[in-house]
Amino acid sequence: MTMTRRSLFVAAAATGAALTFAGTTAALAGGAKGTFEGRSNHVTTGSVTVVKEGDRYIVELGDDFSLDGGPDPRVALGKDGTYDPDTKLGALLNLTGKQRYVVPATWDISAHNEVYIWCEVAGVPLGVAKIN
Repeated sequence: MTMTRRSLFVAAAATGAALTFAGTTAALAGGAKGTFEGRSNHVTTGSVTVVKEGDRYIVELGDDFSLDGGPDPRVALGKDGTYDPDTKLGALLNLTGKQRYVVPATWDISAHNEVYIWCEVAGVPLGVAKIN
């Protein structure tokens, strides 16, 4: 097979994408972590970890997690400052403390780099944690 500039570029781009995906997945498998920051005049603090357990991912809010309140808070994912409404993991179970949410196996967890505490009623973030 003759390698042209175009085929070389396509092969390099595909390899780079595969390496990026593999690196992101490996980082998540090792336990990607972040710390919440409040949004929309809410106080949201504490840690979050995304861990792989068997063949599934779990979003785990830390023992130190705290939200000052809000109507109908949800746990969801996002990327680079943008909330993804298709990634709701469920209602926030408690305003404080450790909580676990299973990421559906059909979701590409590597496509997200943030965990959101989202107010479904107002349509605003209550807290965001960048995970890496």
